[in-house]
Amino acid sequence: MNIYKLPLEEDFGENKPYLAAYIQDEMPMEPAAMPAVLVCPGGGYTHLSPREAEPIAMAFAARGFQTFVLYYSLKPKMWPQPLMDAAKAMMMIREHAKEWRVDPDKIAMGGFSAGGHLSAALSTFWNDPLLAEAGIDCEKAKPNAAILCYAVVQAGVDANNPGTFAARLLGEEPEKNPWLKAAYIPQYVGEQNPPTFLWHTATDQTVPVANCLRMTEALAAHKVPVELHVFPQGPHGLALATERTCNGYDNMIVPEAAQWVDLCSDWLKRMFK
Repeated sequence: MNIYKLPLEEDFGENKPYLAAYIQDEMPMEPAAMPAVLVCPGGGYTHLSPREAEPIAMAFAARGFQTFVLYYSLKPKMWPQPLMDAAKAMMMIREHAKEWRVDPDKIAMGGFSAGGHLSAALSTFWNDPLLAEAGIDCEKAKPNAAILCYAVVQAGVDANNPGTFAARLLGEEPEKNPWLKAAYIPQYVGEQNPPTFLWHTATDQTVPVANCLRMTEALAAHKVPVELHVFPQGPHGLALATERTCNGYDNMIVPEAAQWVDLCSDWLKRMFK
């Protein structure tokens, strides 16, 4: 496996966004171009969780995907800079598709918590005129599938910050921000959304399960292919839900929820046939 780190701006620097690429060597009997997964770690747009970065990439690599991790912009940079980073990352993967042995029509974007919000946002707003006006090639920025892992997608259903999600995302006067819609993603779901896989736990006290239920309902209403798994137990931030990502906490090892990687991998392969 070859690992590359590529800046999304002119160069590397503190708090500058970059893409980490985990490119597998060609093996006999493998297709020339492989499906891919772009991973967006969570962290509330203030930091990025390492448990939701490389370990996730390695899990999907072991299941036959080329994998990438997006280290997107954090505060004090405000929305929509993380969205621009995600769009640029998708464009970069497609621009290097031949070199990296990636099928440009089989690229999923998956994220956790705030990273799930980012994945849901690009999956919903990839063709928004505001992105085009910022110089984004919208067709090249479109995910072919979305993976939303205990994602927060709507203001008002964040248990810890029920009235402040929009402000945390967009600033102290979110109602004046042209990207206010990013705080209410299910309302803007439509036929432009790609097939979507969601998972959550019923006992998540940080991002209530209502988030994924509303997103699923919106996707189904627009006949977007969707698969949802709600596991009965587990706290927020499970990542792989195994010892690999438990960070020493036994309650972060939840075998039932750990099924999500295989369930998602199988689903992606069906979607990408």
